[in-house]
Amino acid sequence: MFPLAKTLVSLFKARLIPLMLASAALAVAIAGGFVAGLVWAGDRLVELKLDPMDQLFTWGVGVLALAAGWFMLPALTVLLSSLFQEAAIRRVERAYYPEAGPRPEPKFWPEFWHDVRFTAGALLLNLLVLPLYTVGVGFVVSILLNSYLLGREFFETAAGYRLGKKQARALGWQHRRAVYGGGLLITLMTLVPLLNLFVPLLAVVWMVHVYHGIRGRQEA
Repeated sequence: MFPLAKTLVSLFKARLIPLMLASAALAVAIAGGFVAGLVWAGDRLVELKLDPMDQLFTWGVGVLALAAGWFMLPALTVLLSSLFQEAAIRRVERAYYPEAGPRPEPKFWPEFWHDVRFTAGALLLNLLVLPLYTVGVGFVVSILLNSYLLGREFFETAAGYRLGKKQARALGWQHRRAVYGGGLLITLMTLVPLLNLFVPLLAVVWMVHVYHGIRGRQEA
């Protein structure tokens, strides 16, 4: 659990609180827009004759939207983090790993579109899991799936900052137990109310420490 303690301390030592609050505000805005959009669509597309039934349907759509957003949040975590990950990694490395030295100028748009493609694929996989909730195994399958997806993607983000995606993927496979364990914790945190708003940044910081821990052991 050492990386977890180090991650929490990093929020203050690396001055990440403003980034974390900005990330949380973006998550609230996206979730609110998603729910409001579905409620608006339900209110406009279906007009029942009886006002109480109309209102009931509208609120029912809202509840379903909240539930869907709740289970889709792990897949959206990577996309939410993409706007802040470069700054977060840079600050953490400056505070904890100054010996890592400078890094070539980051390329925001290639990384961002990679995250968009990952999020689209992850959302599709999570949608395919939804029918499994009707037979009682959807939650477990969702946790296992997102633990793998988020662990791999956030590790490749942190390690890829130094190594590039291809080498980061190979290193992650060699240390898949640590990567998957981090992914499991990240996934579980996305299901905790309020805490899940801060997960995008916490996940990046966590995997930065995991990556540098692996590198430190390799060089020892």
